[in-house]
Amino acid sequence: MSDDFYRIKRLPPYVIAEVNTLRHAARQAGRDIVDLGMGNPDLPPPRHVIDKLCEVAAKPDAHGYSQSRGIPGLRRAQANYYARRFGVAVDPEREVVVTMGSKEGLASLATAITAPGDVVLAPNPSYPIHTFGFIIAGATIRSVPTTPDENYFRSLERAMAFTVPRPSILVVNYPSNPTAETVDLAFYERLVGWARENQVWVISDLAYSELYYDGNPTVSILQVEGAKDVAIEFTSLSKTFSMAGWRIGFAVGNPRLIAAMTRVKSYLDYGAFTPVQAAACAALNGPQDIVEKNRRLYHKRRDVLVEVFGRAGWDIPPPRASMFAWAPLPPALAHMGSLEFSKQMLEHADVAVAPGVGYGEDGEGFVRIALVENEQRLRQAARNVRRWFQQMGLNTGAGREAG
Repeated sequence: MSDDFYRIKRLPPYVIAEVNTLRHAARQAGRDIVDLGMGNPDLPPPRHVIDKLCEVAAKPDAHGYSQSRGIPGLRRAQANYYARRFGVAVDPEREVVVTMGSKEGLASLATAITAPGDVVLAPNPSYPIHTFGFIIAGATIRSVPTTPDENYFRSLERAMAFTVPRPSILVVNYPSNPTAETVDLAFYERLVGWARENQVWVISDLAYSELYYDGNPTVSILQVEGAKDVAIEFTSLSKTFSMAGWRIGFAVGNPRLIAAMTRVKSYLDYGAFTPVQAAACAALNGPQDIVEKNRRLYHKRRDVLVEVFGRAGWDIPPPRASMFAWAPLPPALAHMGSLEFSKQMLEHADVAVAPGVGYGEDGEGFVRIALVENEQRLRQAARNVRRWFQQMGLNTGAGREAG
């Protein structure tokens, strides 16, 4: 009996897991690790959301199978969110499906619309599901940049001209995970025009829609006229409402893609637990002050991170959105590569970050830093990093305090 499974052979070792294993071992040994690696929110959901979960869970008839595509009230709530936030009219019956987080949704869509040998254009570096969801489904990936400039569109044109078979799907993710890059509506207008001309489906991941800073709100591709002819978009409650473990997300957009995804999901799951979906309705329909509160908190953490790590001798560009900073390795340590640098920082500074190479080969030379610890812990991390730099004889700016 062979254990040489086709799809498993197509999955490389998960680089980020190496650092996660070391972090776990360090904590088991009693070390105080400041974990800036995984994007796991440290904040609680709003009280009224938890109360709704408990209220519905207390009902005797709430514990059976739910609906795979989401209960009607939750699909309506998501449609209302798009209307008030982006000015986009969405049909909750034909253009919305509830997912168990964005990862499940992207994987289900890949299964629904991808055939072995299809070519998918995906950003590099990117969140792993953007590539491996399609690789698991049998597709081939052709990488495109993440930076939304002229070179981005030139890379799309080259891909269409020189790839056989021609690519049929493009994945975009702005604000980007891991790079935190953002785009404006003009970018999406150009992208939708390109997709219509080349008959390419566009899959947009907008998981960080509400974590934007400096007064520059994020935009949705569905705001472009005619976008629903070619595009589907994924959002999530994970970061907006600090509900990552609840596993509630959405796909919104092209009815054909929604129908295909819904059909596949109907074979795979019965939907999220009904009380969780009811609580998600409460999050979307209820008071929205938590959204602005979380945005301000992550904004402040961003500013503290940039300031104190800069004082420690590590200049980090301030992200314009998301809950991550995409940090180039300190020049004096760039020779280590992102994986070894991450291991060494965990070992010698008790700070965990995610190596950039884990998000694709173009992520080499960077690490992703998650803003998931409070300001005091960020200052502690900076002090630890500064001591490590000093132990190696690096100039960290004499006389400056890291925290």
